[in-house]
Amino acid sequence: MKTKTHNQPMTDLACKILIDRMGEEHRSRIEAGVTRCGSFWTPADGDQSAFEDFCRDHFIADESDLERLVDRLETAIVQVRGHLYEMRRNLRRWADLRGDELENVDELLATFDPAPDLSEQLYTQKLAHLALLNLERPTLETMLEDGENWSTDEWAMARITRFFGARIPKEVSDKARDLGFKASHWVSNFHVPVGTMVDAKGKRWFETDRKLVAHWLIREELKAGYNDPAGLDKQRAMAWILGRHIDGTLPRAIMDSSSTEDWDPAANTIGGSDPGELVGLERYEHWMMQVEVAREIDAHSPEHPTAITRKCELQREIPEADVERVLVELLSADVRGDLAERMRARLGRDLESHDIYFEDLFDTRESGELDAAVKSRFEDEKAFEAKLPEVLRDLGFEDELADFLGNHVRVEIGKGAGHAMRPMLRQYDAWLRTSRLKDQLGWDGFDTAMHELGHNLEQLCSCYFAPRTILEGVPNTACTEAFAFLYQSLAKRVLGIEDAAEAERSFHETTASTMLMACQIAGPSLMELRTWRWLYQNPDADAAALRDTVLRISDEVWLEFFENDFGPDPYRILGAYQHMVAHPLYLPDYAIGQMISHQVRAHVRTRDIATETKRICSIGRLTPAAWMKAAVGGELSPRPLIEDTQRALEALR
Repeated sequence: MKTKTHNQPMTDLACKILIDRMGEEHRSRIEAGVTRCGSFWTPADGDQSAFEDFCRDHFIADESDLERLVDRLETAIVQVRGHLYEMRRNLRRWADLRGDELENVDELLATFDPAPDLSEQLYTQKLAHLALLNLERPTLETMLEDGENWSTDEWAMARITRFFGARIPKEVSDKARDLGFKASHWVSNFHVPVGTMVDAKGKRWFETDRKLVAHWLIREELKAGYNDPAGLDKQRAMAWILGRHIDGTLPRAIMDSSSTEDWDPAANTIGGSDPGELVGLERYEHWMMQVEVAREIDAHSPEHPTAITRKCELQREIPEADVERVLVELLSADVRGDLAERMRARLGRDLESHDIYFEDLFDTRESGELDAAVKSRFEDEKAFEAKLPEVLRDLGFEDELADFLGNHVRVEIGKGAGHAMRPMLRQYDAWLRTSRLKDQLGWDGFDTAMHELGHNLEQLCSCYFAPRTILEGVPNTACTEAFAFLYQSLAKRVLGIEDAAEAERSFHETTASTMLMACQIAGPSLMELRTWRWLYQNPDADAAALRDTVLRISDEVWLEFFENDFGPDPYRILGAYQHMVAHPLYLPDYAIGQMISHQVRAHVRTRDIATETKRICSIGRLTPAAWMKAAVGGELSPRPLIEDTQRALEALR
């Protein structure tokens, strides 16, 4: 049945002309193609006569010519997409990296876009219309139902037509780019000075000039407290810093470093007195920038009219209901109670809300020892880059492949958290960004670098070895997170402090830790998803209402899934993640990535990790469901992780 469009009379006439010219045997393709093309045709593209002329001149009936069209469109898309990605990466580098800042210049370069109205120009210059007229544009529902049986060429045609999305006007693209950059730039530069922070006993824990980027490094310092016999006082103070960050009660005098007196974040006093002006709604004003961007794009995205549907169905290609279902199923697992029992035994006390960040259920080395182990092999980030081929050979990659992959990764120190950037053409490198200590890479920097290396290996393999260039990449960010977590779990092996004899125990320990990490991020993921639903239900909401809602929904999710094991949460810690401001609705990719990572890790456990990394990452950009079946022969589900966690705890007893 032909779908009706706002251009129905125009498309009906064009169909008649084409059918009369081409013959009845082409009716089905003509009606479908003309309808698709017409649904995106605007008066600016031309009148009725122009539309008819375009359809008559550009409809391709011959099968061999259609194959040639697919090849040409594939080349055009890959070239445009790839070169623009590389240009934008280079333009952002001064704003993203440490060491060479130029005030009032770097931000301008970072927001410069050489193709600000690309989505519109693809239609204005008729490239999108050409594709839509001749090639099917499957819905996500069709892809999920039929995709696993498609050929590579069928997937290529689907990826070509789905490349041409909504028609976003230039002024909207400009605004989205500007506000999106401002939000993410604010996050990258939001560092909380902690030099004057004291715990409940009045102890200072940091050097005077120490600053920690929120939320990442605050969380890491909180986690570091588990390695200190007196660390609980530090952890509670750090958790209160997160809480002040979340609700906007960080003192301005602390943020601008104008105060040198003791700051007690629990009481929120400076020198025992009122802290004065607070940062207030700053965080939520930047979050609202992303909301404003989303609403601008909504009006021009009839197929995916909300940020939620664009993220879930268009980008992630997992329906929203399925995303929420796997998060809830994960958080509802009975094995979480067994994990909490083991955590209490490990810590020797009742759990507190900040203990959702606790992952070291098993004996670990002291941070200083880990730093030393890193330094003994990698003096700094450049030494790590230089030794990457050696690292990969140690992990089982054959010499030629190890050299190829290792020599195509460039390591940099970023301003914010770790990050990886892919090559979008088979002539570029992958880029790895991590953090470092003042005089060395350190364990945290190396651990992050191994996570990002997993991304880079996926990125390089899925670029250089994909079956077709239009299929380069993996289905979504959750799939690339799977390889990031997989290689992060190999960090100690790379340092030579985990031998093969420990592999069995290590697998079980990593499984239990993966479950902890997945649940820890699933809580904020669920909170953010429900917050965005509330934003769409309350279009007049402002930054103050958003903050109140984040606090309220954090309380609700905590009560439902965490309080039974971790007790009450005075900090609203589920609202801490800065991804919510810089990368809206990204968080579920971490939780789903942990699930996928475990399935991949379990799959490669008895196989060669190098061979399987290349094979799986070369499958091509299918839907996550089809990709998982090809990768590990199973469904995307939290059940394998849940069940293996139960087996792991039994084995480790």
